[in-house]
Amino acid sequence: MPTVALIGPDGAGKTTLSQRLQRELGIPVKYIYMGVNLEASNVVLPTTRLMLAFKRARGKGLAMGGPPDPAKGKVLPKHPLKRVLVEAKSALRMVNQLGEEWYRQAVIRAYERQGNLVLFDRHFLFDYYFHDIKSSHTQRTLSSRAHGFLLNRFYPRPDLVLCLDAPAEVLFVRKPEGTIEALEQRRQEYLQLRHLAKNFVLVDATQPLEQVYRQAAAEIEALCQIPVLA
Repeated sequence: MPTVALIGPDGAGKTTLSQRLQRELGIPVKYIYMGVNLEASNVVLPTTRLMLAFKRARGKGLAMGGPPDPAKGKVLPKHPLKRVLVEAKSALRMVNQLGEEWYRQAVIRAYERQGNLVLFDRHFLFDYYFHDIKSSHTQRTLSSRAHGFLLNRFYPRPDLVLCLDAPAEVLFVRKPEGTIEALEQRRQEYLQLRHLAKNFVLVDATQPLEQVYRQAAAEIEALCQIPVLA
Protein backbone atom coordinates (compact mmCIF):
# COMPACT_ATOMS: atom_id res chain seq x y z
CA MET A 1 0.00 0.00 0.00
CA PRO A 2 1.21 3.54 -0.70
CA THR A 3 1.82 6.46 1.64
CA VAL A 4 -0.27 9.64 1.47
CA ALA A 5 0.60 12.99 3.06
CA LEU A 6 -1.88 15.74 3.89
CA ILE A 7 -0.08 19.08 4.00
CA GLY A 8 -1.17 22.70 4.25
CA PRO A 9 -1.22 25.63 6.67
CA ASP A 10 -2.95 25.54 10.04
CA GLY A 11 -6.71 25.70 9.58
CA ALA A 12 -6.71 23.92 6.21
CA GLY A 13 -8.50 20.89 7.68
CA LYS A 14 -5.77 18.23 7.63
CA THR A 15 -6.76 16.55 10.88
CA THR A 16 -10.49 16.60 10.11
CA LEU A 17 -9.91 15.09 6.67
CA SER A 18 -7.50 12.47 7.97
CA GLN A 19 -10.05 11.34 10.57
CA ARG A 20 -12.73 10.90 7.93
CA LEU A 21 -10.38 9.04 5.58
CA GLN A 22 -9.50 6.66 8.39
CA ARG A 23 -13.17 5.98 9.11
CA GLU A 24 -14.58 5.72 5.62
CA LEU A 25 -11.98 4.46 3.16
CA GLY A 26 -12.68 0.87 2.26
CA ILE A 27 -9.09 -0.21 2.90
CA PRO A 28 -6.96 -0.53 6.07
CA VAL A 29 -5.46 2.85 7.02
CA LYS A 30 -2.83 3.73 9.62
CA TYR A 31 -2.48 7.37 10.67
CA ILE A 32 0.79 9.01 11.71
CA TYR A 33 1.25 12.62 12.74
CA MET A 34 4.43 13.78 10.98
CA GLY A 35 4.84 17.23 12.50
CA VAL A 36 7.17 18.56 15.19
CA ASN A 37 4.59 18.99 17.96
CA LEU A 38 5.48 16.06 20.22
CA GLU A 39 2.34 16.47 22.31
CA ALA A 40 0.20 16.04 19.18
CA SER A 41 2.14 12.99 17.99
CA ASN A 42 0.60 9.52 18.12
CA VAL A 43 4.00 7.90 17.42
CA VAL A 44 7.07 9.02 19.39
CA LEU A 45 10.26 7.46 20.69
CA PRO A 46 9.80 5.60 24.00
CA THR A 47 12.33 7.96 25.60
CA THR A 48 10.32 10.96 24.39
CA ARG A 49 7.14 9.43 25.81
CA LEU A 50 8.82 9.12 29.20
CA MET A 51 10.04 12.71 29.01
CA LEU A 52 6.54 13.96 28.18
CA ALA A 53 5.03 11.95 31.03
CA PHE A 54 7.62 13.38 33.42
CA LYS A 55 6.88 16.95 32.34
CA ARG A 56 3.13 16.43 32.64
CA ALA A 57 3.61 15.00 36.13
CA ARG A 58 5.40 18.22 37.05
CA GLY A 59 2.57 20.29 35.58
CA LYS A 60 4.59 21.42 32.59
CA GLY A 61 3.77 21.16 28.92
CA LEU A 62 6.01 20.79 25.92
CA ALA A 63 4.01 22.68 23.33
CA MET A 64 5.82 22.97 20.04
CA GLY A 65 4.66 24.77 16.95
CA GLY A 66 6.08 24.38 13.50
CA PRO A 67 9.67 24.88 12.39
CA PRO A 68 11.09 28.32 13.28
CA ASP A 69 10.59 31.16 10.85
CA PRO A 70 13.91 31.44 8.94
CA ALA A 71 13.41 35.20 8.58
CA LYS A 72 13.47 35.51 12.36
CA GLY A 73 16.51 33.34 12.99
CA LYS A 74 18.77 34.28 15.85
CA VAL A 75 22.19 35.74 15.13
CA LEU A 76 24.95 33.34 16.11
CA PRO A 77 27.32 34.82 18.72
CA LYS A 78 30.75 35.92 17.49
CA HIS A 79 32.56 34.77 20.61
CA PRO A 80 34.01 31.29 19.82
CA LEU A 81 33.03 29.69 23.13
CA LYS A 82 29.48 31.03 23.07
CA ARG A 83 29.13 29.92 19.47
CA VAL A 84 30.30 26.40 20.36
CA LEU A 85 27.69 26.25 23.15
CA VAL A 86 24.92 27.38 20.79
CA GLU A 87 25.99 24.79 18.21
CA ALA A 88 26.14 22.07 20.89
CA LYS A 89 22.61 22.80 22.13
CA SER A 90 21.35 22.88 18.58
CA ALA A 91 23.05 19.56 17.84
CA LEU A 92 21.43 17.88 20.85
CA ARG A 93 17.99 19.08 19.79
CA MET A 94 18.64 17.91 16.25
CA VAL A 95 19.77 14.44 17.36
CA ASN A 96 16.41 14.02 19.08
CA GLN A 97 14.59 15.38 16.02
CA LEU A 98 16.39 12.95 13.70
CA GLY A 99 15.62 10.12 16.09
CA GLU A 100 11.93 10.99 15.98
CA GLU A 101 11.89 11.25 12.19
CA TRP A 102 13.60 7.91 11.55
CA TYR A 103 11.70 6.12 14.31
CA ARG A 104 8.45 7.11 12.63
CA GLN A 105 9.86 5.92 9.33
CA ALA A 106 10.51 2.49 10.88
CA VAL A 107 6.90 2.39 12.11
CA ILE A 108 5.70 3.37 8.64
CA ARG A 109 7.61 0.46 7.07
CA ALA A 110 6.06 -1.94 9.57
CA TYR A 111 2.57 -0.67 8.76
CA GLU A 112 3.25 -1.00 5.02
CA ARG A 113 4.39 -4.61 5.43
CA GLN A 114 1.08 -5.33 7.18
CA GLY A 115 -0.80 -4.11 4.10
CA ASN A 116 -1.93 -0.73 5.37
CA LEU A 117 -2.19 2.56 3.55
CA VAL A 118 -0.21 4.98 5.72
CA LEU A 119 -1.74 8.45 6.06
CA PHE A 120 0.46 11.34 7.21
CA ASP A 121 -0.83 14.46 8.90
CA ARG A 122 1.92 16.87 7.77
CA HIS A 123 5.34 15.69 6.64
CA PHE A 124 8.80 16.62 7.87
CA LEU A 125 10.27 17.21 4.40
CA PHE A 126 7.58 19.70 3.41
CA ASP A 127 7.44 21.44 6.78
CA TYR A 128 11.21 21.95 7.00
CA TYR A 129 11.98 22.59 3.33
CA PHE A 130 12.18 26.38 3.55
CA HIS A 131 13.73 26.28 7.01
CA ASP A 132 16.53 23.70 6.95
CA ILE A 133 16.92 22.92 3.23
CA LYS A 134 16.39 26.11 1.22
CA SER A 135 16.71 28.71 3.96
CA SER A 136 18.30 31.98 2.91
CA HIS A 137 19.20 32.86 6.52
CA THR A 138 22.99 33.09 6.79
CA GLN A 139 23.10 32.45 10.54
CA ARG A 140 22.00 28.81 10.45
CA THR A 141 23.63 26.31 12.75
CA LEU A 142 25.61 23.38 11.41
CA SER A 143 22.98 20.97 12.75
CA SER A 144 20.25 22.81 10.82
CA ARG A 145 22.26 22.43 7.61
CA ALA A 146 22.94 18.75 8.34
CA HIS A 147 19.27 18.13 9.07
CA GLY A 148 18.25 19.73 5.78
CA PHE A 149 20.78 17.66 3.85
CA LEU A 150 19.60 14.38 5.37
CA LEU A 151 15.93 15.18 4.84
CA ASN A 152 16.43 16.23 1.24
CA ARG A 153 18.72 13.40 0.21
CA PHE A 154 17.62 10.40 2.24
CA TYR A 155 14.21 10.77 3.89
CA PRO A 156 11.54 8.80 1.97
CA ARG A 157 8.91 10.87 0.20
CA PRO A 158 5.19 10.07 0.22
CA ASP A 159 3.67 8.45 -2.86
CA LEU A 160 0.89 11.04 -2.94
CA VAL A 161 0.73 14.55 -1.49
CA LEU A 162 -2.63 16.24 -1.01
CA CYS A 163 -2.05 19.94 -0.40
CA LEU A 164 -5.08 21.53 1.25
CA ASP A 165 -5.22 25.17 0.21
CA ALA A 166 -7.38 28.12 1.23
CA PRO A 167 -6.93 31.91 1.46
CA ALA A 168 -5.20 33.06 4.63
CA GLU A 169 -8.30 34.96 5.77
CA VAL A 170 -10.31 31.72 5.71
CA LEU A 171 -7.56 29.83 7.53
CA PHE A 172 -7.39 32.48 10.24
CA VAL A 173 -11.14 32.36 10.87
CA ARG A 174 -10.95 28.59 11.29
CA LYS A 175 -7.88 28.68 13.52
CA PRO A 176 -7.10 32.18 14.82
CA GLU A 177 -3.47 31.65 15.74
CA GLY A 178 -0.55 33.81 14.63
CA THR A 179 -1.32 36.38 11.94
CA ILE A 180 -2.96 36.42 8.53
CA GLU A 181 0.36 37.50 7.04
CA ALA A 182 2.18 34.53 8.55
CA LEU A 183 -0.49 32.13 7.33
CA GLU A 184 -0.27 33.55 3.82
CA GLN A 185 3.50 33.16 3.83
CA ARG A 186 3.16 29.54 4.95
CA ARG A 187 0.50 28.95 2.32
CA GLN A 188 2.73 30.27 -0.46
CA GLU A 189 5.58 28.06 0.74
CA TYR A 190 3.45 24.94 0.43
CA LEU A 191 2.32 25.96 -3.06
CA GLN A 192 5.95 26.04 -4.19
CA LEU A 193 6.66 22.42 -3.20
CA ARG A 194 5.16 20.56 -6.15
CA HIS A 195 8.58 19.41 -7.29
CA LEU A 196 9.14 17.41 -4.11
CA ALA A 197 6.55 14.76 -4.95
CA LYS A 198 5.78 12.74 -8.05
CA ASN A 199 2.07 13.00 -7.28
CA PHE A 200 1.18 16.42 -5.87
CA VAL A 201 -2.50 17.37 -5.90
CA LEU A 202 -3.89 20.74 -4.87
CA VAL A 203 -7.20 20.48 -3.02
CA ASP A 204 -9.48 23.49 -2.56
CA ALA A 205 -10.05 23.43 1.20
CA THR A 206 -12.79 26.08 0.99
CA GLN A 207 -15.13 23.40 -0.38
CA PRO A 208 -17.54 21.58 1.95
CA LEU A 209 -15.88 18.66 3.75
CA GLU A 210 -17.87 16.14 1.70
CA GLN A 211 -16.37 17.44 -1.55
CA VAL A 212 -12.86 17.62 -0.08
CA TYR A 213 -13.22 14.05 1.15
CA ARG A 214 -14.51 12.80 -2.21
CA GLN A 215 -11.63 14.41 -4.10
CA ALA A 216 -9.05 13.02 -1.66
CA ALA A 217 -10.60 9.54 -1.74
CA ALA A 218 -10.70 9.57 -5.55
CA GLU A 219 -7.00 10.47 -5.73
CA ILE A 220 -6.14 7.67 -3.31
CA GLU A 221 -8.28 5.23 -5.28
CA ALA A 222 -6.46 6.13 -8.49
CA LEU A 223 -3.10 5.69 -6.76
CA CYS A 224 -3.99 2.32 -5.22
CA GLN A 225 -5.75 1.16 -8.42
CA ILE A 226 -8.37 -0.56 -6.26
CA PRO A 227 -11.76 0.65 -4.97
CA VAL A 228 -11.34 2.54 -1.71
CA LEU A 229 -14.60 4.52 -1.45
CA ALA A 230 -16.91 3.16 1.22
